[in-house]
Amino acid sequence: MVFFVLLIAVFFSLSAAETLRLGAAVSLTGKYAKEGELLRKGYELWKETVNARGGIEIAGKRFRVEIIYYDDQSDPKTTAKLIEKLITEDGVKFILGPYGSAQVFAAAGVVEKYRALMIQGGGASSRIYAQGYRNVFGVFNVAEDYGRNLVELAASLKPAPKTVAVIYEKDIFSEDAARGAREEALRRGMKLVLYESYPKGAQDLSSLMLKLRMKKPDVIIGAGHFKDSVLVVKQLKQFRINPLFLGLTVGPPLPAFVRALGRDAEFIFGPVQWTAAFNYRDPLFGNTEGYVKAFRRKFGEDPEYHSAGGTAAALALQLAMERAGSLDVEKVRTELLRMEVETFYGIIGFDDKGRIRTKPMAVIQIQKGRPVTVYPFREAEPVYPKPEWK
Repeated sequence: MVFFVLLIAVFFSLSAAETLRLGAAVSLTGKYAKEGELLRKGYELWKETVNARGGIEIAGKRFRVEIIYYDDQSDPKTTAKLIEKLITEDGVKFILGPYGSAQVFAAAGVVEKYRALMIQGGGASSRIYAQGYRNVFGVFNVAEDYGRNLVELAASLKPAPKTVAVIYEKDIFSEDAARGAREEALRRGMKLVLYESYPKGAQDLSSLMLKLRMKKPDVIIGAGHFKDSVLVVKQLKQFRINPLFLGLTVGPPLPAFVRALGRDAEFIFGPVQWTAAFNYRDPLFGNTEGYVKAFRRKFGEDPEYHSAGGTAAALALQLAMERAGSLDVEKVRTELLRMEVETFYGIIGFDDKGRIRTKPMAVIQIQKGRPVTVYPFREAEPVYPKPEWK
């Protein structure tokens, strides 16, 4: 009976609520379709959870959330056009960001031009924040941290690795992640035996593999995206290259990574913006565990950091709107800059450039077909050195 009364109350509150329209141009097709779909799931879980509670309350009024989605086809130029359409034709003032640093970079200039506001959990390149934009905020640590965390972990293991090779896709995220790995390796006195890029969309890395085979590095760091990471693993096995430590960005925590590679995914490391092993309180989901359970109920799988980043970005926007008591862009921006709030994702707070400044990253390793956190805290002991390919 109590549940029925609550259900009726929510129904009438939503019926009376106005609609708040947000916009997102997300990669649902093309190279980044898997990552884009995970980001969309994060946005959708937030939207449905907020609406189930009666919507966002702003200055005593309830707003039911609607998100207008467009597919940017994994193309930054298309992203920019769609963001402009959302703002100028659909009348959207608040943008939930796309997936991919190049896409976020393209969207940011349009958002700034029209004095809209974007918060995003899909782009990590530090170049996004080097343009002096006022109205762009991100919940991802910068890309350099991906490479740094992998090298930090490798350096902590025994026997200590001495040589490092870094290969990376030619795009702004991967270049930044690779640079972070290189700088951290040199800082720790490791010998960098190879530092080389490959073209975006490459289908064959044989020339790089031959170089890696000759150099025989203890550590291989690959900076790219999902499709790249699968290709790197397949070709490392093909060329019988067996590093002590293999770390790849983006791919390993995605469920599709293990599905694509099977047992060859085992013991590969990947840096993550968030892990379900975090333990924080949250104003919407109760805590990190509550978020994980809500995601499982809706999608039948565990969340990973792309989805969590989407939810966290949308949640931060919601909290800023509620605290501002307004849908005025400038007032919401002010509250984002003032924010320091505990959420399922970690402490969210931004510096004056819009970068998150308050949360750590982590590193997972695939063990028995699933990602487990091994750094900086440990759900399980890291398996090292990596066994040779079978």
